[in-house]
Amino acid sequence: MKLLSALVWASMILAAAGCRDEREPTEIVLRVTDWGSPVVESDFMRIEREILEGFEQQQHRAGRKVRVQKEQIPGPGQYAPKLTMMYVAGCAPDVVHLDASCGALFIDNGMLMDLAPLMARDPSFDRSIYFENVLNITRRGEAVYAVPLDFTPMMMYYNRKLFQQAGVPFPRNGWSWEDFLTTCKALTVMPPGAKMPTQYGFNFENVLPFWIPLLWTGGGDVLSPDGRRASGYLDGQATVEAVQFLADLILKHRVAPSIAERKILGGDAFLNGKAAMDLKGHWTLIDYHAPDRQLDVGVVGLPTRTGKPVTIIYVTGIAISRSTRHADLAWEYLKYMTSAQVQIKRVASGLAISGNREAADFYRARDDQDNPIEAEFHQAVEYARPAWGATVENFPMCEAFGQEMMEDILYGAATVPEATRRAAQYMDAVLAP
Repeated sequence: MKLLSALVWASMILAAAGCRDEREPTEIVLRVTDWGSPVVESDFMRIEREILEGFEQQQHRAGRKVRVQKEQIPGPGQYAPKLTMMYVAGCAPDVVHLDASCGALFIDNGMLMDLAPLMARDPSFDRSIYFENVLNITRRGEAVYAVPLDFTPMMMYYNRKLFQQAGVPFPRNGWSWEDFLTTCKALTVMPPGAKMPTQYGFNFENVLPFWIPLLWTGGGDVLSPDGRRASGYLDGQATVEAVQFLADLILKHRVAPSIAERKILGGDAFLNGKAAMDLKGHWTLIDYHAPDRQLDVGVVGLPTRTGKPVTIIYVTGIAISRSTRHADLAWEYLKYMTSAQVQIKRVASGLAISGNREAADFYRARDDQDNPIEAEFHQAVEYARPAWGATVENFPMCEAFGQEMMEDILYGAATVPEATRRAAQYMDAVLAP
């Protein structure tokens, strides 16, 4: 509850401003929040508008005048705090696009409606159309607080052209940390006399949601299994060795860019052809396959030290505010947005894997058989773990401590054991009841 309490003061600002919807007297306005900038125009945003207009037309045919009022919240890391302030101020939206990696904040503070009763009494709703393990991420016992819209496991991308030029075989599932390091070295190009490589084997980014699955592949973790403490886990032997392995990629082996080198490179090293591998989600395919890029990429599971495959899965779900006055309409919107017909249109850009099995299989069936990207992502769904933020309310604060920890290590301000021990103590403090 600490994060929620810290935001209460801001509710006065929102309350003073009011929670407005612009409507004609006879129309119903369904307020829907999502992240992203409302001023950024893209093919995806145009498709999204067409989809929302389709819902309005569907409701019009049913005799209701409905307008979907999309309220987007821009800015990295701003969605959860600003959405929380809307709830505290009493101007919650009707429908929430829920980032499950911070879902605990909204679920455990009673902001969202339990959808299980709506599912049970609606004969047209079939929960079997969704990936069960993805749907379960927002469950609490028998209660269900969101239905998956789309999702992505984090996977290892590789630039097939750079591999072919170097004469290096493409990586295969089941590869080890040693295989990964060997591959990174083979793909790194350091000209004689140069101060930094002109090409790196791996594009490491200091973003905890990106690198936490690499801790898991080494048998480590940030938190205890019950999510209540970091001490003994973040600073445990397996995690310390995993963090050291990551740091050595940059500081010892120089197969991934340092913080300073990333600034010199500018932009995304993998996207710009300056790194041969990158750990990202499905959404990056939009950029990789853009007409001005057309990167020839492959996808493979993460290298593992334990021999067991593991990765993290990030999910966007559709949830309904407990305070909504339009629960039935919000439920119709949820079903519409997660239907196969809408999902096939919505994920055509490559944004993510559809939470609807039929739509997901539609694109899997169209895979390039010589480079089956969708099949690799689908395979990872079976063993992927949810983000800690799905069940631990204050984990977003832990993510910030983790990033600071890694920064201290990479700048040489602390050794790995020192940095992990200190970060674990900070995390324990925010996780304490």
